[in-house]
Amino acid sequence: MSTLKNTMIKYFTLLFLLFFSVSSIAQIIDDQQRQYSNQFQENPRDSTKLSLDEVDIQLSEKAYITDYKIISYKYDTTYVDTSLTINKDYKMNYLKKDNLELMAFANQGQTFNHLAYTFDNNLLLPTMGMRAQHFNYAEVKDINYYHVATPTTVLFYKNGLEQGQVLDAVFTFNLSKQFNASIGYQGLRSLGNYRHALSDHGKTKATINYHTKNKKYYIHAHLAAQDILNEQNGGLTDESVENFESGDSNFKDRARLVTNFTDAENNIRGNRYYFDHFYKIWEKNDSTRIIDSELKFGHILNYETKHYEYNQTTANPIFGRSFTSTVDDRLDYEKFFTEAYLSLTSPITLGEVKFKINFFDYNYSYKSIVINADEIIGSNLNGNTVAVGGEWNTKLKKFNFNAEASSIISGELHGFNIAAAAQYQIDSSFVIRAKAFSNSKSPNFNFQLFQSAYKSYNWQNDFKNELTNNLAIEIDSKKWLYASLQVTNIFNYAYFDAPDINKQTKPVQASETVNYLKLKLSKEFRFGHWALDNQFIYQKVASGDDIFRVPDFITRNTFYYSNNLFKGNSLHLQTGVTFSYFSKYLMNNYNPVLSEFNLQNEQEIGGFPMLDFFINAKIRTIRLYLKFQHINSSFTGYDYYSAPSNPYLDWKIRFGLVWNFFI
Repeated sequence: MSTLKNTMIKYFTLLFLLFFSVSSIAQIIDDQQRQYSNQFQENPRDSTKLSLDEVDIQLSEKAYITDYKIISYKYDTTYVDTSLTINKDYKMNYLKKDNLELMAFANQGQTFNHLAYTFDNNLLLPTMGMRAQHFNYAEVKDINYYHVATPTTVLFYKNGLEQGQVLDAVFTFNLSKQFNASIGYQGLRSLGNYRHALSDHGKTKATINYHTKNKKYYIHAHLAAQDILNEQNGGLTDESVENFESGDSNFKDRARLVTNFTDAENNIRGNRYYFDHFYKIWEKNDSTRIIDSELKFGHILNYETKHYEYNQTTANPIFGRSFTSTVDDRLDYEKFFTEAYLSLTSPITLGEVKFKINFFDYNYSYKSIVINADEIIGSNLNGNTVAVGGEWNTKLKKFNFNAEASSIISGELHGFNIAAAAQYQIDSSFVIRAKAFSNSKSPNFNFQLFQSAYKSYNWQNDFKNELTNNLAIEIDSKKWLYASLQVTNIFNYAYFDAPDINKQTKPVQASETVNYLKLKLSKEFRFGHWALDNQFIYQKVASGDDIFRVPDFITRNTFYYSNNLFKGNSLHLQTGVTFSYFSKYLMNNYNPVLSEFNLQNEQEIGGFPMLDFFINAKIRTIRLYLKFQHINSSFTGYDYYSAPSNPYLDWKIRFGLVWNFFI
């Protein structure tokens, strides 16, 4: 199979070099525009289906808003959006995502602690793990493809903390109406205020989107190369925690606070080659073009390599005894996934019916075996699986329904996934959605096998599959409110704990069931040019609250003013204050060796307010963001943490911009 892999990689690389050799221009595109569903839109240029007040793009008479499309890996289409909304302010971070359910660490580019969980990722196969290092790692679902009328660019910039910044640039262009391509790069570097907390990230992405003139053959493909490095300091020492909480002016310069170590870093590097293409074998439309009939054959290929390293100049006793005086942990992970599918759409099937079969090959490996007094720990996990599945998608007037099922039928892993989702659109501003799934899959590979120079961080386990059952109901009304209710049951829940007297982290599989409920409410009230935007999350763990921990509630409230200041809407101003808060709970601790979070029973974190004052402006297609972050940090108490011994951000002035170019 290695010959097949090498052949595909060479072909795929050659294909990209050929496509991109015709252009030496570098531009950019924003992949975090607000999404607009076009499921019920028959004519993509029907302006009654899209609010031009929200999608404010000034183009030539020959170009339309809907000529600038952003296409997801599932072929869902949205449009380039240059509006200035409060949601854009929430997404003005290096992830370009709303982080209401996350607690950021002090430096830009570091990891996040979870305040809440959303179970919508019902994957059939495990991942390598090291989840704390993956927040800024672009997966297949994070890559967008484009279809644009003219070359288009979006620049994203935000300053860092104590030397550094993040710049995200994507350029998309077309060589014809059928062929579109993009190339993008994100560079992030930020020193931070605390000792040895440097973040240094780099991501390069290139995509193609092509279809033939007769619209029989379609292909999406991308290359992604990523390098995410973070220095690790182990948090503040006990003495420094006291100095931090005292508010002593001598320690307002955070570099004076001593950290547990200053010689460690972890790094994840990855390269991915991906394409998804299909051919329409047969296609027929009736005279009204309401019922489409087609038969198509498709194929997906995903080859990816990852390398994880944890390096430390001198082994630290915080993590127990070590085999060597220096730590040089390295993990190599390689996966190869290929899927073939046959899709039929017809009046008989009342929508699309898809049958698929896939093959997954993996190799998760360390440098050598580990021999302990009572066990021998192997050096790798490798194998393959074959899975089959099917999907059904139907749409009847305002009602959408889709169901899917898949199961592993052979190989070293086993598991299944069954899911169903329904949507009813009452009108253009009121949607009701419901979703349920049952998912059984192996815990991530780092639960099953891990090796380190630290003696306590070596294990090999034969864990049972995690079984997750989830039911979610969502009401989305612009007039009334947004509300979602999620109920989740998890059997054989796998987590990291520090159970022994030395508090060394170990993987554990729960014997009790986790029952988790999350209620999320959102509503904006408007008073002329003034608005109050509110988000509230209530959470309850009915059983398993000793192993699955979340705050009882999270709230974010933004009071702001928004208006056009000059004639012709040449300057749009938005200014206000955001209040964020979550209740106290036993927040998980961060372990840099594992790049994971683990349970702790010593410190409750939360109950502190966070106030941000912002001034945002939009000039044509430029959006400017100025934020005075955590302005209350000096007078509401120095008890704010992102994890035990890891303080949250002090008061800072942050500046950023997003700039679209349309040629």
